[in-house]
Amino acid sequence: MNLPYFISKRINTTDKKSFSSTIHKIAIFSIGLGLAIMILSFLILRGFQSTVKEKIYSFSSHFIITQYFGASSFEEPPMNINTAFYNNYEKYGMVDHVQEYIHKAGLIKTEDEILGIVFKGVGRSYDVDRINEFIIDGRFIEFEDSTYSKEVMLSKVIADKLDIWTGDEIIIHFFQDPPRSRKLKISGIYETNLTEYFDEKIILGDIDLLRRLNNWNDSIAGGLEIFVKDIEQVDAAEMMLVGALEYNQGLERVSDKYIQIFEWLHLIRRQVNIFLVIILFVVCVNMISIILILIMERTNMIGTLKALGATNHLIRKIFSFSGMSLVLKGLLLGNVLGIGLCYLQDKFKWIKLDPDEYYMSYVPIGWDLDIIIVLNVLTFTVITLVLFLPTAIISGIRPIQAIRFD
Repeated sequence: MNLPYFISKRINTTDKKSFSSTIHKIAIFSIGLGLAIMILSFLILRGFQSTVKEKIYSFSSHFIITQYFGASSFEEPPMNINTAFYNNYEKYGMVDHVQEYIHKAGLIKTEDEILGIVFKGVGRSYDVDRINEFIIDGRFIEFEDSTYSKEVMLSKVIADKLDIWTGDEIIIHFFQDPPRSRKLKISGIYETNLTEYFDEKIILGDIDLLRRLNNWNDSIAGGLEIFVKDIEQVDAAEMMLVGALEYNQGLERVSDKYIQIFEWLHLIRRQVNIFLVIILFVVCVNMISIILILIMERTNMIGTLKALGATNHLIRKIFSFSGMSLVLKGLLLGNVLGIGLCYLQDKFKWIKLDPDEYYMSYVPIGWDLDIIIVLNVLTFTVITLVLFLPTAIISGIRPIQAIRFD
């Protein structure tokens, strides 16, 4: 029989109305609450990161290829896309999809409002499945076989500003010499909540319309958007894509193009890590205090055990086992609370957010089993190591004084 474990088990199963029982409950609750908060924090952080990144990547791809040009403008110089890479991108194992696009600045004028926009022309290669989740009304544009499509998709922000909706017709004035206008019909409304980057300026339409306005043939576009299969291998994908570029082409990461958002996400992650350290510190201080109280309460028992020949090491193991038992019960409680609350939020989305501030309308949950396991192991390891600090005072307890202790 393992004597220290046996005695620690008897200590932890004392009368439920005793002072020790109350201390045990406080210890379990503090550990459980700390772990639950950590699980909530990291899964919410994961949800924020994945939701925002997925919105950016879905709407703007992972990499952009354009022709080198010096001027800073919404409009790109013409680039020939009839290249070996574009025609055979399936041969590049890391590339999932490639689609061409053209940007052109314009103006929408209604009876009451005037609004500057950027017309993003896309073709039949456009992966509609990636933005379907953002379509809140209507549908994506339908392409014509003989001519360009006369349909466009607007964001909800633009539609609200101009007081228009799906099915309405608008006139877009394009900035060029001479200026040209086109009357188009709204096929649908999208909303990404990334207002300052997409919603307040980007409308989607047929790339062939812009080709006709620019007098470009079918092999010319403003750039290529590239989606990779595994974003975790973005560095390797970048090296591969650089090798596939033409001499006059440049490659840009979308994460660099929208670096403000990615820095914001990095800042949030750093704050959560600091929060983790603070919570662990508080839980460890609570456990030290609780073990000290238990040692003081069991001073008579310690003295008796020493008088019977028990070593300091054996007695320290008793309280260490007792502490680890409390930690395990606290971890169980923390997992039930943390995972349970995350599940309820993920299913019912009770906690709402201001989309103008947080780019989403509710608190997202990003499920990650590895994070949950790491938090459990980290909490158990740190607290268990800290338990050896208060048990060190056992060495200074003398049997006679301990037996007389009241």
